[in-house]
Amino acid sequence: MRALFSRIPISTATTATFFSSPAKPLAPSPNLAPLRLVRRFSAMAAAAAEEFVKGRVFPNGVAVITLDRPKALNAMNLEMDLRYKAFLDDWETNPNVKCVLVESSSSRAFSAGMDIKGVAAEIQKDKSTSLVQKVFTAEYSLICKIHEYAKPYICLMDGVTMGFGIGLSGHGRYRIITERTLMAMPENAIGLFPDVGFAYIGAKAPGGGAVGAYLGMTGKRISSPADALFIGLGTHYVPSGDLGSLKESLLSANFTADPHKDVESLLTGYKKEPESVPQLEKRLPDIISSFGADKSAAESVEELKKCSQSGDTEVAEWANDALAGLKKGAPFSLCLTQKHFSRVASSYGNNENHLSKLVGVMKLEYRIALRSSVRDDFVEGVRAVLVDKDQNPKWNPATLEDVNMDEVESIFEPLGADAELNV
Repeated sequence: MRALFSRIPISTATTATFFSSPAKPLAPSPNLAPLRLVRRFSAMAAAAAEEFVKGRVFPNGVAVITLDRPKALNAMNLEMDLRYKAFLDDWETNPNVKCVLVESSSSRAFSAGMDIKGVAAEIQKDKSTSLVQKVFTAEYSLICKIHEYAKPYICLMDGVTMGFGIGLSGHGRYRIITERTLMAMPENAIGLFPDVGFAYIGAKAPGGGAVGAYLGMTGKRISSPADALFIGLGTHYVPSGDLGSLKESLLSANFTADPHKDVESLLTGYKKEPESVPQLEKRLPDIISSFGADKSAAESVEELKKCSQSGDTEVAEWANDALAGLKKGAPFSLCLTQKHFSRVASSYGNNENHLSKLVGVMKLEYRIALRSSVRDDFVEGVRAVLVDKDQNPKWNPATLEDVNMDEVESIFEPLGADAELNV
């Protein structure tokens, strides 16, 4: 995954009103320059967001969001998140809008994820920075908005779709994948955890959450349309060469009183069956035995080592690949991910459990994100993978055996009534 980030400050400030008499001019305040800089950077951030997230409503009622930050693979920063959600809020109550289509201006990527290099830099300077809360509040609120959106929400997941890119697409009603779609959740490799409600997607997938845990813990990439459909990340496979025609059909459609029925009928005409079978389904028994909800991170490693000795070459190769993926992750993050995915998987289907709903999962992930992002592993992971790029992070703790599980449990604790995610 190529993760790209921004350093644009997003804090705001208010200026005092200054009065002076002609006889005694007010001496220049030493605070004026910093205040002007803050306002200037805030204006620059907002202007950039207007360029990067474009919205337009067409005459027939199709509202289109276009992500247009190709050099950064449409990595999303705070201002982009806020602008994206503002479009959805406005269009949800606009009777002229019948459905929402989300696309990228580039075939390389839908979105490579969250733009957090600047966040890591702020945390390194001040672990109490408010930027952390602002970013995760914006992201997770947007995810909940997408999941609960009343009007048809259609996402063209063409190209790289990772991390928060999955958050923008994976919880929408209509998730269109192509042969160029490349998906992954590699957050463990930078000392965080696979968030954006991916545990919820995994809980709904075959294998009782094991497939989600496998993908989340190893950071395994999904490049097969068959696998994307199997786990539920996609709802329709449409070859990339047909996306232009699909969009034209949407923009020329005459919507009835049931836009969902109209969209479903249109998509059925473009939907194709993948040419290959899902490899995740083929490996499902091994995935369940290695990443079931009852397996700790250390037990997953031991099970994979056994599989790597299998006389079946395909099983051995799969296990070695999974072990290599686990080796890249921070030990604390791996234990945290396993606990989180296990709890969500075990809760799915039990309507009395708050983790059986996406909003409950996102509230829990907000607690996890605020706490795990200020651990030293995050800054170190960003340094090793994205800044110095030496791919040699110094994790603390350094091994699974050294992870304090009490500390892991503390990550899940409530934040306090006024500090929780409000969605």
